[in-house]
Amino acid sequence: MAEIIHPFYESHRGAMQAAMRHRLDLAEAMLSERAQLSNMDGIRQEVMAEFDIVLTQIPYVGGAASRMSDFFMRLLGFLAISRVLRRHGVPVSMIGEIERETYKAQLLTVPEGERLDSGRQFMSLENQSLLREQATKSATESHQKEFPEDFVYDFVEPGPNDSFEFGINYTACGFCKFAAHHEDKEILPNICGLDFVAYAARGIHLERTQTLAGGASHCNFRFSRSRD
Repeated sequence: MAEIIHPFYESHRGAMQAAMRHRLDLAEAMLSERAQLSNMDGIRQEVMAEFDIVLTQIPYVGGAASRMSDFFMRLLGFLAISRVLRRHGVPVSMIGEIERETYKAQLLTVPEGERLDSGRQFMSLENQSLLREQATKSATESHQKEFPEDFVYDFVEPGPNDSFEFGINYTACGFCKFAAHHEDKEILPNICGLDFVAYAARGIHLERTQTLAGGASHCNFRFSRSRD
């Protein structure tokens, strides 16, 4: 019996697969030179087949109504890459380096003005208000019962001596839950490392000193506008 992809993810399947193929194009030279992989056509086929499996595993957390749906769609594909490379004996640390550089290269194909506009929108007061609302909702019993695989988080206001503009404390992580269900804990930290790349590309400075994946009680994201 074929595994089923949730209709929300099925509607985005084409775009997600195209993004995966683009990542593999960008990663090809690194996979060949650093990971010493020679059969790139075979690697591509394995990764895309693994991605089809990941698509059946992605938890539904509310679709377009939840900001975390986009996180799952953009980043869980890297677990497909990690799984395949790990099976080929590539060290986890090297997998993480290749994925970060690949993701950065992919993000930088978007025009700078568009990326920075996205960053300004994320840092805007309007978006901060939305984040407060969704953070409150994520912690409710009804939401956690309906979407048990979702993230749970708190919005953090800066104190008088803080330099960040706002923060988010994730007290439950959808990626951690996913990794626990699918035996991906070893490669989970590679997903965490992509956050710095994603925000920097949009002109946002992220500070984070601990993660749930690393054994902490929460992930402490702190955001400010880049000064570069």
